[in-house]
Amino acid sequence: MEVVVTGRHCELSDRFRGHVEDKLTRLEKHDHRIIRVNVEVECEKNPRQADRAVRLELTALSKGPVIRAEACAADKMAALDLAVDKMAEQMRRAADRRRVHRGRRTPVSVGQALAPTADEVIDEAEPVTTERQVGPIDVTGDGPLVVREKTHAAAPMTLDQALYEMELVGHDFYLFVDKENERPSVVYRRRGYDYGVISLDLGDAD
Repeated sequence: MEVVVTGRHCELSDRFRGHVEDKLTRLEKHDHRIIRVNVEVECEKNPRQADRAVRLELTALSKGPVIRAEACAADKMAALDLAVDKMAEQMRRAADRRRVHRGRRTPVSVGQALAPTADEVIDEAEPVTTERQVGPIDVTGDGPLVVREKTHAAAPMTLDQALYEMELVGHDFYLFVDKENERPSVVYRRRGYDYGVISLDLGDAD
C-alpha cells in the first residue's frame, strides 16, 4: 500500500510522515484491496480556531469504492487519530455489507410466505360460510366492518348549545337532537369559521 502525504500551509517532519505510514498500515486488515492512501494536512493560522488548527483528510483508493475521512483537531497527531478511526469504521461497515451480500439467500416471496401448508389447505369445493354479528345486524359472509359502536344519552338542545359542545370536545362535528324541531341533527365545521347543519326529517315514513 502506497501512502502519499502532502501539507498545505504547514511543514511536515519525517517523523510525522513515518507515524502516518505506520498508522495507515493497520487499515489493511479491514480492506486488503487498498492500493494507495492520500493524506492531506492543512494548518489554520487563525488563533481563534485553535481547537481546529489542523484539518486532515484521508482518501483511500482501492479496487472498490473510494473511501474518504476527515477530521479537525488542535494538532496533527490528534487529527490523524480521529481520521483513521473514522476510516476504519467505514471500512468495517463496508466489509460487513459485503459479507451479508455474499451470504444472502434468495428472499421468499409474499405469496410463498402466506401459502398454506398441507395441513392448512381447505377444500375449495366446500366453501365455508361464516355468520357474525355487526352491531344489531346479522351478517353472513363478508359484510360491513364496524370498528366501534357507541350509544350516548342526550337531551334535546339548541344549535348554540350544540356548537358550544362541539368546540368543548374539539371535534369537527357534533350529533344532537334539535330542541326546536326534535330532529336528529349534526352541526359540522366548514372552511374558515363557518358551520353547517344537517337535519333528518323523520316525517311520515309511509
